[in-house]
Amino acid sequence: MEMGMKEEGKETIESQEFIKVMDVSKDYITGEVTVHALRNVSFEIQKQEMIVILGPSGSGKSTMLNILGGIETASAGEICFLGQSLDWTDKKALTMYRRKHVGFVFQFYNLLPGLTALENVELAAELGEHPLDPMELIRQVGLHDRADHFPSRLSGGEQQRVAIARALCKNPDILLCDEPTGALDSKTSVQVLNLLSEFHTKYQKAVVIITHNQNIAQIADRVFYFRDGCLERIEKNPNPRKPTEVEWK
Repeated sequence: MEMGMKEEGKETIESQEFIKVMDVSKDYITGEVTVHALRNVSFEIQKQEMIVILGPSGSGKSTMLNILGGIETASAGEICFLGQSLDWTDKKALTMYRRKHVGFVFQFYNLLPGLTALENVELAAELGEHPLDPMELIRQVGLHDRADHFPSRLSGGEQQRVAIARALCKNPDILLCDEPTGALDSKTSVQVLNLLSEFHTKYQKAVVIITHNQNIAQIADRVFYFRDGCLERIEKNPNPRKPTEVEWK
C-alpha cells in the first residue's frame, strides 16, 4: 500500500500521530564482523517540530536519518508515518514515501552540474504533487540574480542554498538535513539555518537536523542525543532561539 493517509475516515495530517519510531535497530555485517549502528531506538516526532539530533561521528545519527527517510531499511523495529508502518520489503512504496513526503538536505550538495540553479530546483517540482514555485524559492534563498548560473560558478554556501530550495520545492511533510552546515563558515551557516527555520515556521512542517555542532541545538524544540547507536536522552528546549541569536562558541 502506498505511504500516506490511513484508509479509514478522513483524518488530516494535523490530527494524526506524525512519526513514531519503535525499537529500531540497524546492523551492518561484514564477513564475521557485525556493527550495531543502531540499538533499539524509540521516539516520536510531532507534525510541526524542529528536532536537532546531536552526537559524535559513529553515534548512529546519520543511519537514523536515512532510515527515517526511507533510504535505508531497519534490521529490526518499526517506523510509522501517519499511523501506517513503513514496509521495508516494498521498494516501490518506500520510493513513493520519499517522493511524496520527504525532503533531503545533505552536507554535500549533490546538484546536477549540467543544470542551472533554477533548473535544479525545477527538477524537484516535477516530482512533487503540490510543489512550491521554483523561482520564488530561488528568490527566498537570495539567489534570484544567479538563477541561470551553473553549480561550478556558485560558492559552497550558494550551492547549499540551491540544494535547500530544491528540497523545499516539492513541499515535503518532513525535511531531513544531514550536517547541512558542516562545510560552511559560521556566517553562511546562519543563513542556511535561517532558511530551514523559516520553512519550519512558515509552512508548519517538521524539520530534523543532524549535527555534531552543539550550538545548533539552541534552535530546536527538542534535542535528541545519540551515542554508540543508542538514543541516550531527549531534552526539551523551553526557549528555542532564532539562528541569528545562536551563540557561536
